[in-house]
Amino acid sequence: MKRQIDRTVAAIALFTLFIAGFAASAQQNERIYLQVEAHPTLSRGLEFAERYADWFDNVHGYRLVQSGWYAIALGPFPDRDAADAERRALQATQMIPADAYVQPSTRYGERFWPAEGARADAPAPQPEAPALSAPQPEPAPETAPQETLAQARASEAQLGRDQRVEIQTALQWKGFYDLAIDASFGPGTRAAMTAWQEDRGYQPTGVLTTAQRAELLATYAAEQGAFGFETQRDEAAGIEITLPMGLVEFDRHEAPFAHYTARDGSGVQVLLISQEGSLATLFGLYEIMQTLEIVPPEGYRERRSNSFVLTGQSGSLRSHSYAEYRNGQVKGYSLIWSPEQDRRAERILAEMEASFAPFGGTLPDGLGQPLSEVQRSELLAGLEVRRPLRSRTGFYVGPTGVVVTSASLADGCRRLTIDDRHEASIVLHDADLGLLVLEPAEELAPLAFASFPARPPELHDEVILAGFPFDDLLSRPTLTFGSLTGLEGLKGEAMLRRLSIDAMEGDIGGPVFDRTGAVLGMLLPPDVFEGRQLPPDVRFALAGQAIHAALPGNGIRPASLERAEALQPEEISLLAADMTVRASCWE
Repeated sequence: MKRQIDRTVAAIALFTLFIAGFAASAQQNERIYLQVEAHPTLSRGLEFAERYADWFDNVHGYRLVQSGWYAIALGPFPDRDAADAERRALQATQMIPADAYVQPSTRYGERFWPAEGARADAPAPQPEAPALSAPQPEPAPETAPQETLAQARASEAQLGRDQRVEIQTALQWKGFYDLAIDASFGPGTRAAMTAWQEDRGYQPTGVLTTAQRAELLATYAAEQGAFGFETQRDEAAGIEITLPMGLVEFDRHEAPFAHYTARDGSGVQVLLISQEGSLATLFGLYEIMQTLEIVPPEGYRERRSNSFVLTGQSGSLRSHSYAEYRNGQVKGYSLIWSPEQDRRAERILAEMEASFAPFGGTLPDGLGQPLSEVQRSELLAGLEVRRPLRSRTGFYVGPTGVVVTSASLADGCRRLTIDDRHEASIVLHDADLGLLVLEPAEELAPLAFASFPARPPELHDEVILAGFPFDDLLSRPTLTFGSLTGLEGLKGEAMLRRLSIDAMEGDIGGPVFDRTGAVLGMLLPPDVFEGRQLPPDVRFALAGQAIHAALPGNGIRPASLERAEALQPEEISLLAADMTVRASCWE
């Protein structure tokens, strides 16, 4: 029994020695790191490891054993005291986050930076000794003493909060920094400093020297001076706002705008918007401004509950407009610039948006009427309205806003619109019939749409043409009266109706009504018959039956009209106003 106990004691002692030896070995292999950040994805881990590597030469990235996150760490250090001393020094200069902490290598798994596969507790690679015969390069002569990285860090550590804010603001102004202005020189600020240094041809350390800080702040101050930002309090318009008066100058008030034109060919203009009105006024302005040359068709548009944003861009022009409705007033601003001023425009807009403050009254005689009841040329005096290549009359043929017009509209168009403000696409282009069918990008809800006669018309019946012969000078269609003189074309074309009517170019594509309000046809362009010019009052319409037959195959179900009683001209005028539209072709 005693022998068995002795054997047990000996085994325990041997096991204890083994464990002690293993622990000593593990402790000898354990290495200490200063962990600065950890991210849930490898891509983010690599991104931040690369940023830190721009200004530290001992950056490592490891996958954390427990959580699986990707940690960025500095090290290794000989012991915890050394790692803690480095942590305190770097946090004092805000080179690393305030929550960085010391971590043993046993918490780390595979290394992903700078090379995957190695473990954190693997022996550090020893640098190779340089060959004795290798010639050492001569240091480049310096024209002036340069701060070392350590000296730059020490100099930076003496900066106060306001100075750090100024540096971040200058970097943001120069387009290198887009994060919060918080006086903390974290990875985002370091990356911005690195980018600025690379842009200026300096060694990209991520820490600005004293001379570099002075250069950055000097160019920032000079550029600020070129903008000439001043607070403008326009008493007539009732708007206070910061404007770049080094680039623009006040020109005139022309309701509903205060015009600030470009100074010395700067390529920058400003409009202040000010008028009495309602939400309907605001939304009317939203539609109208999209017809102006200063708002190119490509760009972001958003109509909100009580405000709107309009942006436009083309090869030669940019603009950003904002307006809001408050207490019976519509006020806002537009910035217009040329493409080479893009970087300046970002800075100007930031100042304008932050400083915009309406007060007091408004400019008189504003845009207080809905869009359909006004003439743009009178509303927007002094601002050029963007014009389409050509316009035709069209008319609704279904409850979702599908429009029929003349095929002659579509030649060479980059975009098509209904009533200048609704984008449309082609669903049918039949050159043989002369028929074009347009579908709005967003469904519309027309007050009326075409019904086609259930019975064929009779010769010499009165017909009524609805169209826009004067383009957009009138907001409602004009009615022209004529008669039906033939039930087919001059060569017996069954799909044509011959009319005797005095029509104009703007009427092309318009609906031709009979006295019951049914659409018996669509006006076609004037015809040249076998080299002979026909009399001006001889016109042709595509028969309603031909239009009716073409539509169902394109997912549209047109209506047929059984009504036989004639309508009064006033009733047809109201019907035409609800059904007829302008279809336009734009470059």
